[in-house]
Amino acid sequence: MFHAMVHGLVDTEGLTFDVDIYDVEELNERARRSVYDATKLSYHGWFGVRSTYEMLNAGSALGWDCGPLLVRRAGDGAERSAPTSLRIAVPGRFTTGALLCSLAYPGLGEQVPMLFSTIEEAVLLGAVDLGVLIHEGRFTYQEKGLSLVCDLGAWWQDTTGCPIPLGGIAVRRALGADFASVFDRVLHRSISYAFAHPEASRDYVASYARELSADIQRKHIDLFVNRFSLDLGEEGRKAVDTLYRCYERDYLRGGREETLPHGQGRQCGEGA
Repeated sequence: MFHAMVHGLVDTEGLTFDVDIYDVEELNERARRSVYDATKLSYHGWFGVRSTYEMLNAGSALGWDCGPLLVRRAGDGAERSAPTSLRIAVPGRFTTGALLCSLAYPGLGEQVPMLFSTIEEAVLLGAVDLGVLIHEGRFTYQEKGLSLVCDLGAWWQDTTGCPIPLGGIAVRRALGADFASVFDRVLHRSISYAFAHPEASRDYVASYARELSADIQRKHIDLFVNRFSLDLGEEGRKAVDTLYRCYERDYLRGGREETLPHGQGRQCGEGA
């Protein structure tokens, strides 16, 4: 999404870019300190800094069948243990994956934040009972000896009827509405360029990719960069609003402390 704008392949309307590359949870943490003029954020992370950062229409990872996965070791049966005793690795406490796990399984054990790329190994070694996988993990977990407990994105879709908002690009409100509009237009152009020239950013993507397989990289892009990335639109904004209402009602107000079995929790999309 950023390749064309960072490399001057589209009109940037005078903007120049000094780019830092970090794990999304590190970016969530830095947004809480207002480090960047523009930054990627998990939607969960953004909910805590909405007064400081405005989410753009362009740049979101939001869609259908692309949500985080809750996994265990194959044949482990961890989900049959006492729910409150389980340790669940999450890719950061402010990630949407951590939020969805809390919403789908209120009262389930202790969430253990760790770098997303270490979660598969932590589950396999038994350091934690369950893990929430994001990014490329959804394409590789089975071959690494992990089994699916719950597709949290599918749970969200079934519960609310909305696509799942994972993350987006936000800009500091203090910079003003004009800056936000310019950045949004430039980012839209950059994403449009990527759709029109999919091979142009291949080396740029590969230089930062966790998985070396070009096939996995392409599957990742095809899943997470879609029509919502160009513009959230009415459907995307409704999905974000629904997630925020669930965050306010069930997460901030203590719903995560309930001990209801999976499937018996409140339906977030109803009366939110």
